[in-house]
Amino acid sequence: MKLENQTFIVTGGASGIGLGITRRIISEGGRVVAVDINAEAGERVVEEFGDRARFIQGDVSDTQVATTAVAESVEAFGGLNGLVNNAHASRQKPFLELEESDWSLSFSTGFQATLNFMRAAHDELVKTKGSVVNFGSGAAMGGQLGQASYAAAKEAIRGVSRVIANEWAPEGIRVNIVSPLALTPGVEAWSREHPAQYEETVATIPLARFGDPETDVAPVVTFLLSADAKYMTGQTLMADGGIRKLY
Repeated sequence: MKLENQTFIVTGGASGIGLGITRRIISEGGRVVAVDINAEAGERVVEEFGDRARFIQGDVSDTQVATTAVAESVEAFGGLNGLVNNAHASRQKPFLELEESDWSLSFSTGFQATLNFMRAAHDELVKTKGSVVNFGSGAAMGGQLGQASYAAAKEAIRGVSRVIANEWAPEGIRVNIVSPLALTPGVEAWSREHPAQYEETVATIPLARFGDPETDVAPVVTFLLSADAKYMTGQTLMADGGIRKLY
């Protein structure tokens, strides 16, 4: 197994793509400290995985939550091998309708949270020559309507990730980005509310479907976390069915 006896923090790790990543890491022999604002979802993770998982409830924009997650990794499992910054909340609105609170929500839970967790995890990742996986978005790269605050935060994450990949490379820490297109609970709800738009979107995906969080997106993340990707850093991998190409 790729991640045998290794420990990882996954933000938003109790639902959606994050839950898929948590499950995949554990299936590959790893252990997870899942950070999520949803206490009930977190309790289900602990019930499902027992002593292979720990749960930290909290808002990822709070620096103390990041510090607590790293401390839990060390106390419960003896160290930290990797970090997945998946959590991100935002509101979809046309640019001119976005208020300061909308920008704050996206940047605090996305960009700032990513910085918080990377700062908190750095010293432990140095010890293990660990790996960080941050998240970008095709909505940002393609300029999707109504996604200004989300797109801006995601591109900020990609930009800072490339810089940190260069800065931390001498310490043996790798930093990469995954840009997914997945059938999350939110996308499923949208597909029911707007079936015509959903079908139009599916028609633009070369592989003709949204990805599964656990079987399509999570394997890309676990690859980047593993020694199989030991010669990769600063890269953006598109786990999106081919809908967007980077050259």
